[in-house]
Amino acid sequence: MANQIATFFSTQPHAEAVDGTRQHIRKFWDPRMRTRIAAIVEHGGTGLSPIAKEALEGLSRPAVS
Repeated sequence: MANQIATFFSTQPHAEAVDGTRQHIRKFWDPRMRTRIAAIVEHGGTGLSPIAKEALEGLSRPAVS
């Protein structure tokens, strides 16, 4: 799903695409989803597009209760 979001924003300049992807994930993804994707990024981000990976590297891992 992160790659699909990144593809949507990919028509914008790179910095805007990364920020748009990051903001969308921050606003609309459940903390559990962000925790799972953060674990993927921590293990190298295999399968993530460059925009998605860069956007996710800028997110902090949320606390899940």
